[in-house]
Amino acid sequence: MSCVSTKPPADAKSIKLVILDIDGVLTDGQIGYGLGSDDEVKFFDVHDGHGIKMLQRAGLRVGVLSGRESKANDRRARELQLDFVLQGRKRKDESFLELVQQQRVSACQCLYMGDDLIDIPVMLRAGISVAPANAAPEVAEIAHWVCAHTGGRGAVREMAVRLLQARGTWQETIAHYYE
Repeated sequence: MSCVSTKPPADAKSIKLVILDIDGVLTDGQIGYGLGSDDEVKFFDVHDGHGIKMLQRAGLRVGVLSGRESKANDRRARELQLDFVLQGRKRKDESFLELVQQQRVSACQCLYMGDDLIDIPVMLRAGISVAPANAAPEVAEIAHWVCAHTGGRGAVREMAVRLLQARGTWQETIAHYYE
């Protein structure tokens, strides 16, 4: 039997912090290894990265909370100039509570996007919880929003657009592209 979130999603305008899982959300969940001890290969979707930049331009703080630690994650986080990077966190619920305290926001002011069972405790606490299309069934069941796109294939971008539209700032966010 799976958990079901009984709380409605928070008002999108109240969201201040966007927290993303990495493997299965920012990537498709596959991990490749090279011949060297540090040669881990992951693929990140450029459209997801642009979605993150749009969220940041709209004034939201964006970062990652991952159960695994990886140099590939560090590099992508630096490229995107993420506001926080928490890796190697097996107890995501504890790390989430530390993060909201550190960032001086409430849990209801957070959007969390995850794809697997380890993400459920955070998804149940966040104001808005989001899952990619290929999330574990138990995760999709409790998510406030389930994307049409899969992890590592545009789900983060889809979430970003939906959040900005729900906040009423989408047109303002994209206006400079038309200048």
